Amino acid sequence: MAASIPALVNPHLLTWAREQSGYAPGPVAKRLNVKPERLLAWERGEVKPTVRQAQALARFYHRPFGLFFLPQPPALPPLATEYRRLPGVTPGVESPDLRLALRTMSNRRDVILELIEEMGESVVEFSAQAHLQESPTNIGQRLRGLLGVSVQEQLAWRDEWQAWRRWRESVESVGVLVFQFPKVSLDQARGVSLLKFPMPAIGINSKESAPGARIFTLLHEFVHISLAAGKEERVALNEPRNDREWLDVERFAEEVASAILIPEDVLQGFLRRMSVDRDAWDVPLVRSLAAKFRLTPLAMATRLRAAGQLSWEGYRNWREAWAKFIATLKPAKGGFAHPVDKTLGRAGRPFTQLVIEALDSNRITAVQACRYLDLRFEHFERLRLELRGGGGAGPMVDDGD
Repeated sequence: MAASIPALVNPHLLTWAREQSGYAPGPVAKRLNVKPERLLAWERGEVKPTVRQAQALARFYHRPFGLFFLPQPPALPPLATEYRRLPGVTPGVESPDLRLALRTMSNRRDVILELIEEMGESVVEFSAQAHLQESPTNIGQRLRGLLGVSVQEQLAWRDEWQAWRRWRESVESVGVLVFQFPKVSLDQARGVSLLKFPMPAIGINSKESAPGARIFTLLHEFVHISLAAGKEERVALNEPRNDREWLDVERFAEEVASAILIPEDVLQGFLRRMSVDRDAWDVPLVRSLAAKFRLTPLAMATRLRAAGQLSWEGYRNWREAWAKFIATLKPAKGGFAHPVDKTLGRAGRPFTQLVIEALDSNRITAVQACRYLDLRFEHFERLRLELRGGGGAGPMVDDGD
């Protein structure tokens, strides 16, 4: 049979693709149902995989099959020259799932820049900057003004899903791409940003089921991009700070994100009406205040700490009480997302809209559009309907998962 014919692949490309994807030989061999020694023999060129086995490797590594036949590997910069430093992630040894998420984000950014040029459109230049010597409250006020979300609008949102969509739209409107990525554990990354200009990109982990948590992560990453634009941060591979210094940057970004979400004057008005003593904020009180802003209680507790309503000891005590409360809750049941909802959730509306426009103007082929959107062509009419706002999506429909 044709599938048993040896594939005349370049063995060096097999090794390169595995290492670039972050895999040791064992998991790959297990996936292909061969012994690790067999896989390593392919990589040494002692034997050839069959066509079917080579195709399975390409799918597993998320690489085009033709890559294995190149005379030499592509010259690609390390991923750590693109993304910001992440706590607990060592540049160059990212997990396979995180590497795939970063590659997908970077590829989508390259595609949208190419399509913008092809379509003769203008790139929205990111203009925000932030500096570590500034007040988090002042930065939060300035960035919120740039995003154009009024307090009246925020307090009128019907639920956290509407809040998530509106904050995402506001970030996308100022020249930032927002994607969602699946499969990466929350322990590795809740969010990440690509510090590449123009059109930096933010990725949100879609395993974060609460939309309020996604909102905080979105604005946290937005702050990191603003710090990078202000020359206060570098990409992970070049970030010189030690762990202690970096923790200070992370806390600063948290405070600015909470200041964006909860303006100082509005917060003070609520605090006067509630009249709660310092460090007397229990879980129900924080939950009730967070609900008014469509936020998670954890984000609200962060804001209360920054506002002096919680001391560091009080904040830690509250976090312990919150963890105990969370442990009593039943896990949320997952739902089934339509492929169109997955595409819009993961790729974002600006990216998706531009791909459809390029397809409809014959600038790209249907095959390219399907590949860019990771969507079968049979779903494109529904996708067009959703982009026009006529899909009738309910308030819980989003999603990257």
